[in-house]
Amino acid sequence: MIMAKNEKTGSKVGTIASKGLQKPGSLSNKEIKSLAASALTQRPNKKKG
Repeated sequence: MIMAKNEKTGSKVGTIASKGLQKPGSLSNKEIKSLAASALTQRPNKKKG
């Protein structure tokens, strides 16, 4: 998967991240998965070699 250079985190994920920083225990499993998916999507591709 190649990510566009201008891809950004959506406002919904940003809100979840903010909530997680303020009260980490308040996140649901679904919110944690959303954050993880967003972070993994925005990682640079790993070069094979």
